[in-house]
Amino acid sequence: MRAGGTARRPSGAGLVILGIVGLALVAGLTALGTWQVQRRAWKHALIAQVEARIHADPAEAPGPAEWAGLTPGADAYRRVRATGRLRHDRETLVQAVTDLGGGFWVMTPLERADGTALLINRGFVPADRRDPTSRPEPGGTGPTTVTGLLRLSEPGGGFLRKNDPAGGRWYSRDVAAIAEARGLTRAAPYFIDADATPNPGGWPVGGLTIVAFPDNHLVYAITWYVLALMVAGALVYTLADARRARRRAAR
Repeated sequence: MRAGGTARRPSGAGLVILGIVGLALVAGLTALGTWQVQRRAWKHALIAQVEARIHADPAEAPGPAEWAGLTPGADAYRRVRATGRLRHDRETLVQAVTDLGGGFWVMTPLERADGTALLINRGFVPADRRDPTSRPEPGGTGPTTVTGLLRLSEPGGGFLRKNDPAGGRWYSRDVAAIAEARGLTRAAPYFIDADATPNPGGWPVGGLTIVAFPDNHLVYAITWYVLALMVAGALVYTLADARRARRRAAR
């Protein structure tokens, strides 16, 4: 403080540094806002693509020649069909929370004629139906055609819970781990969420796939732009105040 309590004003060099830092902040915050606008456009395009896939005619589920090229952007939620023999003796229950409450997804291998295996999420069962004997016997042992949505593997486990193959506790649909635990060879790196075609006795209940993509990019963009305006306003006010102070001092 100067004598008489007058606040010390920034020097010329200090104002230059302040201006450079302020402009850098404004540019950075504006760039972040623009990036969120671009992300929003990308997200909306992705949503439109997924919607088109979901309602398209089913295509044959990808075979071994296509497995290495599968990607979330190009293949997730494709509507596909597969024919083979369901191995109910090798089903796996994965914990689930759905609109019907808590329970399990019933993951059943489908063995195809070419010797490959696909995991089929046949649908949801509540806890009191986890025992296969509590559900009606699946009809027949012959070939079955399943139609549904292609989903890529969910490795590792669920939130704060790891899959425990040895203990038979599964919290995510980890295709590779389930295939190994069930002795499946030549297993596809994806699974199929079966559609709502009714199963014998009504269990499991299929067609419960929720397709949702977080879309908060507009809110984030507005936040970054508002922060940029606030910094710009503060910078302009500070520089203008310093200029007025210099004029007063010159008098």
